[in-house]
Amino acid sequence: MWCSSYYKKPASALLLILLLAMVNGAFAAGWRVELPAATPLGSGEFRWFGFRVYTARLWSEQRPFTASAPFALELTYHRSISRERFVSTSLDEIKRLSGKEYSKAQLARWQAEMERAFSDVESGDQLIGVYLPGVGCRFYGKKGLNAEVADVEFAKAFFAIWLDERSKDSNLRAQLLGQK
Repeated sequence: MWCSSYYKKPASALLLILLLAMVNGAFAAGWRVELPAATPLGSGEFRWFGFRVYTARLWSEQRPFTASAPFALELTYHRSISRERFVSTSLDEIKRLSGKEYSKAQLARWQAEMERAFSDVESGDQLIGVYLPGVGCRFYGKKGLNAEVADVEFAKAFFAIWLDERSKDSNLRAQLLGQK
């Protein structure tokens, strides 16, 4: 009988199963678990040749914004973009901003991490990246947690695409930081 075999499991195994369910439930609950008190700092649209590509919103618990505290960057897409395009564009921007700071091997590892973390997006899809100082970052999509990247340097380089003073879209950066 299934009931009697269930109750014969050691208490430690049941405790482990319960703990794993709680941890997985927290990740499935979404990025808000990471930053429960976060509020939007600013938002803006990224356009390419006049076409709306995505709306970005920066969330933080800190006022004023500090890049050394946890934050989330939410991107809501208005166009379909392939994972390959998303990864290659992100990698190109990381290279542009960092110069020769990172080795080819490190960039290749980061490319693999992004390929694991990102998916194709359709109009209306959201991707949310959460920056966790001293840990790295986590990426969330419509199904919950996509991936965790435990690499602090990657996290800094990735979010610099939007937040570095040399960002390609300085107007969007200023809007995200609540300066416009």
